Amino acid sequence: MTIRVLIVDDQALVRAGFAAILNLEPDIEVVGEVADGSEALQVARATSPDVVLMDIRMPGTDGIAAIRALLEHGPVGVRVLMLTTFDLDEYLYEALRAGASGFLLKDVPRHQLLASVRAVATGDATLAPALLRRLVDDWLQQPRGGAGTTPGVDALTARGTRGVRADGAGTDERGDRLRALLERGDRAHPRVADLRQARCA
Repeated sequence: MTIRVLIVDDQALVRAGFAAILNLEPDIEVVGEVADGSEALQVARATSPDVVLMDIRMPGTDGIAAIRALLEHGPVGVRVLMLTTFDLDEYLYEALRAGASGFLLKDVPRHQLLASVRAVATGDATLAPALLRRLVDDWLQQPRGGAGTTPGVDALTARGTRGVRADGAGTDERGDRLRALLERGDRAHPRVADLRQARCA
């Protein structure tokens, strides 16, 4: 199955760069490129992408507003993978709260970009290793066994993490979702396993 991708970024060189990488893959096709979030919904309706690569900060309609519009009014099953030069908590959490299925920095290595597009297309969730560590750090700071909230975990909406499943049972939904991310994080970054063990100790 070919993964159809729409690229939304206000910088033409960024769009061209990602398109060149993606179009080299036999199972991925870039079906459109737009420069503004306000165009994303219209083009998505016309091209029916499986995955939208979305810049989080653009003139006019920004990526956060565009995510909400796409998930509410766009093609059924479309998934959004955020791309940004920013790694601040507020952007990560806002993107996840809005329903994004993944969040990557724009300097993402080629192999990680391709793996993330494929993962999101199958309904999985993905985060850059550095951003995953940020979520883990927030989680580790919460009182053990308490009812405190973790912003990054709360931000993992049901739609944004469709396909994410945990092996354990008997814990709340937030813990299940983070556990699933941590399991993938073991492969993405070796330090995550140590952090998981520290939490359970």
